[in-house]
Amino acid sequence: MNLKVAIQGIRGSNHHQVAKDFFGDDIDLLECLSFDAVIAHLLNGSADKGIMAIENSIAGSIIPNYNLIYHNNMHIIGEHYLSIHHNLMVLKGSSFADIEEVHSHPMALLQCKEFFKKYPKIKLVEDVDTAETAKRIKEGKLTNIAAIAPKVAAELYNLDIIASEIQTIKNNATRFIILKKQNKVLPEEEINKASLRFITDHKRGSLATVLNVMSDCNLNLTKIQSLPVIETPWKYAFFVDVTFERYDYFIKAKSLLEIMSEDFRVLGEYKNALQS
Repeated sequence: MNLKVAIQGIRGSNHHQVAKDFFGDDIDLLECLSFDAVIAHLLNGSADKGIMAIENSIAGSIIPNYNLIYHNNMHIIGEHYLSIHHNLMVLKGSSFADIEEVHSHPMALLQCKEFFKKYPKIKLVEDVDTAETAKRIKEGKLTNIAAIAPKVAAELYNLDIIASEIQTIKNNATRFIILKKQNKVLPEEEINKASLRFITDHKRGSLATVLNVMSDCNLNLTKIQSLPVIETPWKYAFFVDVTFERYDYFIKAKSLLEIMSEDFRVLGEYKNALQS
């Protein structure tokens, strides 16, 4: 049986590309129009793995996804970085002059904002997915709507690309994480990155003390994101990514952090995708 992989979006989306890159072509794809639906597939067992965008080099972190991972006890078992290429596509035979609206995922619209400043009459409309808009244009034979989507979407849905690489910053990448209900699928000697979540108290220097412990244990901090603890106003949780050369460095740091912080949890142990 093929691996069942849940993605946010449909065939032709960036999540689909990550699924192919990470798992290969022999997978059963479960298309979801929300990140909540991806989590639901993992929780009910209809998916073996899930793929979720977590941050973009231009637009920053996708904040709600951190809480989705934590509150649903998901585990990060891998990561993948994908260079993002945004292309403007229309129904075959349509032209730039026909476009009244451009539909795409909010992140794609944000990343192409500068391009559309030259076309103030075109309305930008947020949609659930890049490739879903491309598919809808084909099925509905929509001549006045264009999509921003990856090149593969134009090929899948037989659309014309009328402007390529329209993202404002050309060096644009998104980090995707691979999710599973169970943690740690790699042998310890292959694990060199971890994602953590913890809360510090309100004492002065509490966070600095925790970060110093990580440094003393030879952990390299690659990401820190604070989020409010919804149940307790004005209290914040920290989501942290760390890399390390040896797994025992991480074990030592973990034992100390469990004592020093509140509600400490390891969200995942996996292989650093950016290692040389």
